[in-house]
Amino acid sequence: MANSADTHCPYCALQCAMTLTSGGGLAPAGQPEPGPAAALPEPAPAPSPALGVAGRDFPTNRGGLCRKGWTSPALLNHAGRITEPLLKGSDGVHRPIGWERALDLAAAAVRDARARHGSDAVGVFGGGGLTNEKAYMLGKFARLALGTSRIDYNGRFCMSSAAAAGMRAFGVDRGLPFPVEALDTASTILMLGSNVAETMPPFVQHLKGARDAGGLIVVDPRRSATAAFTADGGGLHLQPLPGTDLSLLLGLSHVVIHENLVDSVYVQERTSGYSAIVRSVNAYWPERVQSITGVPAELIRHTARMLAAGARAGGSYILTGRGVEQHVDGTDTATAAINLSLLLGLPGSTRSGYGTLTGQGNGQGGREHGQKADQLPGYRKITDPAARAHVAAVWGVPEDLIPGPGLPAVQLLKSLGKPDGVRCLFVHASNIAVAAPDANAVMQGLRSLDFLVVCDFFLSETAAEADLILPVLQWAEEDGTLTNLEGRVLRRRRAISPPAGARSELWIMARLAERLDAPSTYSEDPETVFEELRRASAGGMADYSGINYAMLDRGEAAYWPYPAGSTGTPRLFTDRFAHPDGKAQLVPVVPRRRRTPDENPGPAAKAMTLITGRLLEHYQSGAQTRRVAELLAAQPEAKAQLHPAAAEAMGIAAGALVSVANSRGEVVCRAELSTAIRPETVFLPFHFPGAESANRLTEAATDPVSGMPEFKFNTVWVRPVAAPDSVPMLQTTEAS
Repeated sequence: MANSADTHCPYCALQCAMTLTSGGGLAPAGQPEPGPAAALPEPAPAPSPALGVAGRDFPTNRGGLCRKGWTSPALLNHAGRITEPLLKGSDGVHRPIGWERALDLAAAAVRDARARHGSDAVGVFGGGGLTNEKAYMLGKFARLALGTSRIDYNGRFCMSSAAAAGMRAFGVDRGLPFPVEALDTASTILMLGSNVAETMPPFVQHLKGARDAGGLIVVDPRRSATAAFTADGGGLHLQPLPGTDLSLLLGLSHVVIHENLVDSVYVQERTSGYSAIVRSVNAYWPERVQSITGVPAELIRHTARMLAAGARAGGSYILTGRGVEQHVDGTDTATAAINLSLLLGLPGSTRSGYGTLTGQGNGQGGREHGQKADQLPGYRKITDPAARAHVAAVWGVPEDLIPGPGLPAVQLLKSLGKPDGVRCLFVHASNIAVAAPDANAVMQGLRSLDFLVVCDFFLSETAAEADLILPVLQWAEEDGTLTNLEGRVLRRRRAISPPAGARSELWIMARLAERLDAPSTYSEDPETVFEELRRASAGGMADYSGINYAMLDRGEAAYWPYPAGSTGTPRLFTDRFAHPDGKAQLVPVVPRRRRTPDENPGPAAKAMTLITGRLLEHYQSGAQTRRVAELLAAQPEAKAQLHPAAAEAMGIAAGALVSVANSRGEVVCRAELSTAIRPETVFLPFHFPGAESANRLTEAATDPVSGMPEFKFNTVWVRPVAAPDSVPMLQTTEAS
């Protein structure tokens, strides 16, 4: 007899609803275990999935799923699944050991690091894919059981700039402060730096109303699949030079102000700082912005007018994504987008708004309850005495036992193996060997650690470096909650039993806490942990105290803040913003000078700007999707996308091997020629390891406010590489 469970997709923050059905247990099925991307074996045929998947009607996806969602069960019975703890021997080979010995070794490594170097010699790197329960417990475990301040997570690479901008403008950070369905009735949507058609395809249906009205405006240096929706009267595609989005937004605000398109009543009643904004944008008239960005001045004016007209008529929304946020000035760029939205009176309106598109599955919830270096549960600041006192009371410990703020992700990774840095590291739900900036330096840091513990269900590139690998559960094997891009708390339901040797991170933390004689309690039951999370978050900005498993199981919508006794908050800011005076803050921002290119390595190389991003078939570092035969067959390797004119000037043919390099590293992969990209730029996907790892080239410089690395604007040198005769040629793709 088949069993079924209603749950949500394990990938992006859209958290598409699905129903899983199972007729029995799981048996390992042969699928390719990925090696270096340049030498992947031919994928084996995908086996019949152990679980059946059906899209479920839900506001975000309305029954639809993308290719990743449809194939998500394929990983549950993958032959490469780790099902018992593995210890690396002196010969570099990982061999199975029992759980008792594994936990004893991990605890001993913690005690040794603390004894020799102090508590902050132990570090934790978490992930936005962890459930709320595990993210919450990881923060507590790090601070109390390990006694360290050195905890951060991969959400620092994803949402931190938009989060920082939202905090200073609105006083609170929630990706979309409105339900995603609200976009359906908009007549105008400005989308900057997000290719949702490939990163979260079911989202596209929410753009249909604006597209049908001719009001979809997409800002992207590439003519992406999302930008293609603006064709045939659907709207506008603005194609600025990489790294100039801030100037473009200042130009749009200049037009709004100087053409009297400002919602003056809204600005006067609901914002502060208007006069400073006027002064800050005066130097960014459209013709000057055209010279900086390459976007025609009349197109800038037309865009501003469309947004203002939409706000007066059917509603306007401004949405930002990683393309404008993953920069050293990402917080200021997101702030400029917020300023524009405030000038137009969008945030807090019943039919307009500003939002940012969270990327990871629990990117929103994962940053609310303690994984970030400077935060405690409920989105509380770790430096706030009242916040510390509240959380200490819930945990039943003296306040001074909670460490102060730690290091944001990039600085944490830079400290690995250093005399005064982290010497023993725990990694959860993150593949930093591929996903972190300046990946070659990160790999050196991992190899210089005294002890590395990685919790994973596959031998990811990071797990391969570990001294100890602890096998954990996959999404369909666990209960818990996640918070999607709308700030809606959802239930993840267990559909199948896990392999006998795998354990939940909650169980692992509880057992290690026992061995370390940690204060407080550490339950392995998700609902018990959630009940504690409710108490810890109560009164905070991200208040979950009015949410419980029973209401989620009934299908009730639960948008935070949801204080006990309330009905939640589907749409924020309708009455006031979260600053003490109730007003949003307009914050002046201006572009900073970019760094000069590296020295030219030779006459055959051409300086270009590197853009990195995602492909439809893959997710994050590819540690999961590269193991799904169907997805791997569709995109088996990285390709460097170049404009045909640029390629011709360098003597590069479609399918030829190219070198993309700078002072940090080199990527060698095949060329894909497309008119969808600007001639000055090269695009690389970031899903592939080894010689095709795009993050070998990205810089570990960070935004001074958010700690976000510079992923989207890096100078590289591109040159042809002699290709073997056996390399098949790829066809040039023309933009649709």
